[in-house]
Amino acid sequence: MRMVVAGVSVFAVLGVVPVFATADDPDDRGAVFNMTDDATSNAVLAFSRNPDGSLEPASSFATGGMGSGGGESVLGSQGSLFLSRSGRLLFAVNAGSDEISSFRVDGSHLTLADHVPSGGATPVSVTEHDGIVYVLNAGGPGNISGFLVDESGRLTPLPNSSRPLSNATSGAADISFDDSGRLLAVTEKTANAISLYAVGRDGYATGPTAFPSSGSTPFGFAFTHRDVLVASEAAGGPSGTSAVSSYDVDDGKVQVLSASVPDQQVAACWLVVTFNGRRAFVANAGSGDISSYAIDRVGRLLLVSGTAGTLPPGGKPLDLSLTAGDRFLYNLDAGNHSIVAFSVNDDGTLVPLGAEASGLPASAVGIAAR
Repeated sequence: MRMVVAGVSVFAVLGVVPVFATADDPDDRGAVFNMTDDATSNAVLAFSRNPDGSLEPASSFATGGMGSGGGESVLGSQGSLFLSRSGRLLFAVNAGSDEISSFRVDGSHLTLADHVPSGGATPVSVTEHDGIVYVLNAGGPGNISGFLVDESGRLTPLPNSSRPLSNATSGAADISFDDSGRLLAVTEKTANAISLYAVGRDGYATGPTAFPSSGSTPFGFAFTHRDVLVASEAAGGPSGTSAVSSYDVDDGKVQVLSASVPDQQVAACWLVVTFNGRRAFVANAGSGDISSYAIDRVGRLLLVSGTAGTLPPGGKPLDLSLTAGDRFLYNLDAGNHSIVAFSVNDDGTLVPLGAEASGLPASAVGIAAR
């Protein structure tokens, strides 16, 4: 039963003060966060970001839960760490204890605000929009489950908000809201599908409505401000190479704009889109590099460079995150257990800054930059 009283929002019914998104302040103190995914005591590692993009270790902050211990080989996802648009709250999944955690953010300092059951098994990805949080649980039959979050970071489960995935063996990888907050999408690797959920003002999602991915193994994705969903395809299109596709999802109706544009690399998985919606960057875990795409006004894709950014020898690029203003791109290098940084030029080209943090645990996953 949905909790709506005479048109009053669910926030009022549950006594929750929502967090309304605001644009990140590029002049605010920068930080980059990573997660250990430790099976005994999961923690978030924080790094202070200097104006030139370099990083300095800050501290480690326990999530109050347990990670999987296996890192990406277990989670297989994008979005295990998620920073709110305001930059004031950080969310983390605890795949080993089936929980999610929330933190208040002050520069590179975190204060644990809450940790609660995720509403399912093996949470792998989490997202937030205007005080509504949804977590993607990949274990068992899989589901999505909703929460409200107040300005202090306290999480309140939305009763009866869990919704199924397209099928019980879908291989869920990523969950995210669109720009309006009225649509949720989930990529499903095994099902080769992308599922959409309509989200009401009360925070409850309906669905899923699944549509086939243009190429095989859809993984990471992001929305532009023009209702375009841009998704990576780890196994790519008919040619067998990795690829990226774009879709118009206006009003929940799906139209393919660019079908499986190959990047000529291997295992394109993690993907980010610049704030202006004109560029996409995708991490190719199998070939150790980062590809760049241009996005036109309609939402069609053009490969700019298959190797816009390359990692040090032995590098394995996983999660990606852009800072406010798209000045810097940070990548989790699982091969060298480090965070690699790039500055982003106006034309979308990347300038390597090198490994800015090293000595990360082998199980490290997720990255969020501000």
